[in-house]
Amino acid sequence: MRTSPTRYGRRRAAAAGSGITAVLAAAALLLPTAPAHADTPSSAAGEIPATATPALVTGLDEAVAADGSAADVARGHLAAKRDRYHIANPVKDLAVAGTESEGGRETVRLQQRYQGIPVLGGEYLVRMEKKAGTRAVTGTSGRYFTQLDLDTVEPAVSEKTAIDRAVAAVAAQLRTGPLTRPAQAGEQAAPLTGAVQGLTVLPQGKGVLTRHITVTGAGAVDGLPVKQEVYVDALSGFPVMQYSSIKTFGAPGTANGTATDGTATAEESTTAAQQLVVKGTGTRYNGQKAEVNLYQGSDGVYQMIDYSKRPASSPFSGVLLSTYDARGREASAASGRWPSGIQTFRSATTDLGEDFTNSGAVDAHWGAGKVYDFYFSKFGRDGLDGKAGFVNSLVGVVNNGHPFNNAFWDGAKMVYGQGGGDYRTFSADTDVVGHEMTHGVIEHTANLVYVGQSGAMNEAIADYFGNAIDVEANGLSMDDPDTALLGEDLCTTMAPRDCALRDLDDGATTQDDFIGVTYRGDNGGVHLNSTIFSGALWDIRQNLDDDFADKIVYRALSAYMTPLDGFTDGREAVLAAARELGATKGQLATVSKAFDDHGVVEGWERNLGVDTKTLMTGVNIAGTGVGAGNGTYAVSRSNASGEEPYSVWIGRTDGKGTPELVSGNTGNYQVYADTDGETVVWAEYGSTSIAIRARAVSGGVVRTVAHAGISAASLAVDGDDIVFTDFDPRFGLEHVVHFDMKTGVRTAVDQGRADRATALPSVRDGKIAYAKVWSQPDGYHLGAEVFDIATGTTTLMPGDTTKTMGIGQTAITDDGVFWLRDADITDGGKASLERAAVDGSNPVTVLPEAIEAPVYGYSLTASDDAVTLTSLPPATSWDNATLPKLYQVAPDGKGGVKRVSCNRGDQVYAAADTGKRVVWLDGTTGSTDLVMRDRPAGTC
Repeated sequence: MRTSPTRYGRRRAAAAGSGITAVLAAAALLLPTAPAHADTPSSAAGEIPATATPALVTGLDEAVAADGSAADVARGHLAAKRDRYHIANPVKDLAVAGTESEGGRETVRLQQRYQGIPVLGGEYLVRMEKKAGTRAVTGTSGRYFTQLDLDTVEPAVSEKTAIDRAVAAVAAQLRTGPLTRPAQAGEQAAPLTGAVQGLTVLPQGKGVLTRHITVTGAGAVDGLPVKQEVYVDALSGFPVMQYSSIKTFGAPGTANGTATDGTATAEESTTAAQQLVVKGTGTRYNGQKAEVNLYQGSDGVYQMIDYSKRPASSPFSGVLLSTYDARGREASAASGRWPSGIQTFRSATTDLGEDFTNSGAVDAHWGAGKVYDFYFSKFGRDGLDGKAGFVNSLVGVVNNGHPFNNAFWDGAKMVYGQGGGDYRTFSADTDVVGHEMTHGVIEHTANLVYVGQSGAMNEAIADYFGNAIDVEANGLSMDDPDTALLGEDLCTTMAPRDCALRDLDDGATTQDDFIGVTYRGDNGGVHLNSTIFSGALWDIRQNLDDDFADKIVYRALSAYMTPLDGFTDGREAVLAAARELGATKGQLATVSKAFDDHGVVEGWERNLGVDTKTLMTGVNIAGTGVGAGNGTYAVSRSNASGEEPYSVWIGRTDGKGTPELVSGNTGNYQVYADTDGETVVWAEYGSTSIAIRARAVSGGVVRTVAHAGISAASLAVDGDDIVFTDFDPRFGLEHVVHFDMKTGVRTAVDQGRADRATALPSVRDGKIAYAKVWSQPDGYHLGAEVFDIATGTTTLMPGDTTKTMGIGQTAITDDGVFWLRDADITDGGKASLERAAVDGSNPVTVLPEAIEAPVYGYSLTASDDAVTLTSLPPATSWDNATLPKLYQVAPDGKGGVKRVSCNRGDQVYAAADTGKRVVWLDGTTGSTDLVMRDRPAGTC
């Protein structure tokens, strides 16, 4: 809730779904590696902590010093008004992040620091006006977290441990469900590596000290580029938050005569000034002739380098637009790095031929110039960073040698994929170019964190300006409904509406269309939910003067928004910007109506309904799963503000009684809990080791029964037997480990060998089932296997191991062993449900892979009476139908497949109890809730 507006705006209080909740909760889920049990850490959750600093102050006209830097004056104002802002020492606790000047307006962006350590999302803005030799503060806004009070800012976890655990967390997330074949030798573009970015305080409760690690490389299976930001708790070593920082549409190295920053070499810089800007002509994909600016080097060759944005008085300083030929280079090699040996596109003449058209070079270079002109002419912004920084575009990357139908901004440059099939290279549509370059503008202004609601706003603003630039650069009309489409010009044959990736006129609202989604592939719904906010912005542009609407949105972005803003914060920022820019009462009503029509109103999150029984709401965890057995569940939980390390709770799956804390709060993270109804087990992450703990459900002493190495996921317990997966960072492999609580013997079922990996275990009656991949002279083999604890022998389950492409989660019941098998990689992820006796006899295909209404089997969990499947359809488009949903089938497959729940949103970490009862983590309401159903809902 928020207090009522005062003269000084609104003070922030706890409010689910906005700001920090959107980032650190964002449904606070990550799709599990092994949904039957916990597996992959992702993000700490937390509500917006209360703060004494006002979120938004407008209507000021308070004189400040006319001389001196804007930053010093801004901090001086905050210090002079300490009773208003409650910032004890602005000079010490606020570092200057940047100053933007537009006409007589100055906006100073200040980064909060706690004892010298940056606070994630802690930014405060001071807006001022200068005229006639005077300067006055007109308003302030942002987030300054006054509640921070950490016991220590000295990390107990070493950088090496933090890197190892961050890499393990990302590797587990990238596996995304079934164990699949690794890339053959030579296919993987880059291994996963971690780089330390320093200490960061997450503003949950009194604060969480973390080591920020950036993990880069390529996915072992798909080869796609990886750049994940992982925040590892600096005291216990648990990865409390992770998300992708590659902003998709759906330091450079020396490059053969081109210096590391994309500028001309020293020899070329001595050429005559008239050679700096040479007019060339080319043909865009749409057949239109386009004039582009080139540069002629000392060798006489014309390069796609545009010096025209540099001032004539200093042609060697200022923004430089360069377009590079990256055809055939892997997308993973272009993300967060610079592919070696690439050059700018080059031509012997100024008449650019067909190759420049078909490669997408003409559109990329022409479009980059149009984007620069748009921001400079409208807002006086000199380049993406506002400081005349280099603007580099890489065109034509591929994925594992195949077309890469996407584009992204990686924090330093635009990267456009080489098209294939019905798609052209992704620079073919000006709105894509405008979208990706706007991500650069956003990064250097509000820097909206690319997760949850703030990430959806990041996408929405990129979409808005991408479309606005497309309209103006191509002379389109706002009255044409196709102007609301993004990517409509990318296709070779499909009509614009069939081709478009998004439509800003789709009418999406929070009530009808918002989806509580995990981080598995869309960072918490950054694309899925973006048109809710971008639709409101586009309505404003359609109903106000185009130029005025653009100024309002840009002003909101550059002078009001801060990194952790959610939808309602964004609404307030746009309205405040409109008032500042002189909007009339009628124009303000138009802005308000646009947000009202899309359901962006205070408290909208509270009106999302479910058809499940809630066992525990707002558990404030991510990626740590659920366990269940014989009427009991086990789950990790944090406190309301999210800064407390997770502790383990148990309760009755029928919802009766009160949940019980079993692990205690030791200061370490207690995660990946499981129970068989008699014993509860979990992993406790410490600064130097990971302990496996156990306690009787009925009560008693917590015991340390085993230790893990780099990670301990997929815990499962049955009697005295505990199984989990450990991660070997040397080879990037997982290994299933068995521990006997009676004898104290620890055994790796695959001997921990470097030529094999095992994962997704289940255990019952002295048998362990798991997925296994191993190397043979004829390539990798993949299958389900059973390990006999008493004898140490293994039995491979039936199935052609040379043709099996994926093995999903295993489960053992009184009917035998169940597992998911993917034998056809061309069918978009369909999988068959297989069953056999533990000795491999009596194999049965319960659900064929090729059934008419297939289940896209991502994972499973089973009782003696039912098998519950997590189905994850291929996400060719983002909507509710492509999110993970639960289905249930009888052990013999009779009676067909039924939906467990019709909830809108992600349904993950399912754990079977007795009968047909299943519990899971549900993201429908925008928070992480533990829910249950006793029987399937049927059809939805």
